[in-house]
This record gives sequence, C-alpha cells and structure tokens, in this order.
Amino acid sequence: MLAVFHFLWVNYQKYADLGGPAYLLFVTRREWLWAHLAGGTLTVLLGPFQFLSQVRMSYPAIHRWTGRTYLLAMLVGAVGAAGLIATTPAGPGIQVAFAATELAWLFTALMGFTAIRNRKPQVHRRWMIRNYIVTFVFVAFRAALLVPGVMTLGPPSVMIPALLWISWVVPLLAYEWWAGRQDRSTGRVTKAARA
Repeated sequence: MLAVFHFLWVNYQKYADLGGPAYLLFVTRREWLWAHLAGGTLTVLLGPFQFLSQVRMSYPAIHRWTGRTYLLAMLVGAVGAAGLIATTPAGPGIQVAFAATELAWLFTALMGFTAIRNRKPQVHRRWMIRNYIVTFVFVAFRAALLVPGVMTLGPPSVMIPALLWISWVVPLLAYEWWAGRQDRSTGRVTKAARA
C-alpha cells in the first residue's frame, strides 16, 4: 500500500505543475489524461480493500458497492487510456503495448464481473486478482522506469513497450504458477479453480 501512495504522490507532483514538461506532453489531450488519472487512481486505491477477507465476509454490501465503484472507476480510467492511446504521437510499438494492457485490464474485469453475476465467487476472486495485477501495472511500470540505467538499455521506442509488457505479463504468469501450485497442494484442481 505504501508503494501505491508513493506512486500517487509522485505522479500528482508530476502533473500538478500545469506548465511543467510532463503535463505539456498532454496539454492537447488533457481530458483523456485526467479521466485516466482519476479513474486509475481510484481503482488503484480501492483494489486492496476488496481482498480483505474480513470486510468481504462481515460486510458484503460494502464489498459489493466498493466493487461497483472500482469497476466504474476502472471504466473511466480505461476510456481515458483509450483516448491517450488513440492520440499518442508515440510509435506503434508503444501504442500496441498500451492497447494490450488496456485490453487485459478490461478483459480480466469482465471475466470477474461475469463470474460473480453467475454466482461463482472463487472464480470471481481469481479473475479480480488478475485484474488488480493488471491495474497495478501503472505503479510497477513507473517504478521500472525509475531503475537507474534501465532506459539506457535501448531506445525509448523499445524500452517503454518492453517494460510495460514485463510489468504485467510477468506478474500474471507468476500468479498463475502460484495459483496452480496452491490448487495442486490442496487437491483442489476443479474446473472452477482453474478459471
């Protein structure tokens, strides 16, 4: 959670100066930027609370309403991201990487939402864990950009998409490996558990 707050504070500082270089990159696309930042921020903040078993079990109505707010915020962030992707002056490699990330974000949320609508809470939980892994990419990716020397390994047109892909694909693969091990160790390899 500290990483989330640090990320939010650093990014607030970056875009708070409306005349600063970071903001000027988006000045003609600021509506998309603010939608993405607002929705993404709320999503990043609400996500961890959804995984607290005590809240989920003791206060299911709060869990449901927080989940609805999370999904709505995510959709606002995704609309902003789509606008930024469509209007970016960056090359196609960067566009494809961000578009794939957004599709993974939306797909995992849709699968989680569908699972809970079909009264499959274990499947829902798994998909929402995947969704938060993709949600957290915005923290992990920005952290990766700050690693000393990482951006000297190649041109930005290569490093930015590579770091973005690594920031969500590797954690998702790690989660799938861990979840599979958990299923095997508990003997719980059912069709629902594998979803």
